[in-house]
Amino acid sequence: MFMDILKAFIIGGAVCAAGQLLIDFTGLTPARILTGFVTAGVLLSAAGIYGPFADFAGAGASVPLTGFGHLLAQGIRKAVAADGLLGIFTGGLTAAAGGITAALLFGLIASLIFRQKDRS
Repeated sequence: MFMDILKAFIIGGAVCAAGQLLIDFTGLTPARILTGFVTAGVLLSAAGIYGPFADFAGAGASVPLTGFGHLLAQGIRKAVAADGLLGIFTGGLTAAAGGITAALLFGLIASLIFRQKDRS
């Protein structure tokens, strides 16, 4: 169990460090970097690379945004196999519905508990 935690920490940290390096040394905005990470997860999943990587890294590969892209791609793949071309439109949403719902609910709860502060 300790080795699984260590792998997740190191690999997840490396993914996050790559994002930080992109922010620090390129002109890319954080939104473009986040979108790029999701797209990279989709493309690597479609190529069959991200699945074995996620199996090895565990939470270190499934928690960052590349893992969200992988989840979307897997959901679409399963939905297309079950429903045909309609699965392209429904698969990603059904696969990620639990995570999206949790993020929205926790964001709503946080907005009710805490007050917004100005950055200045």
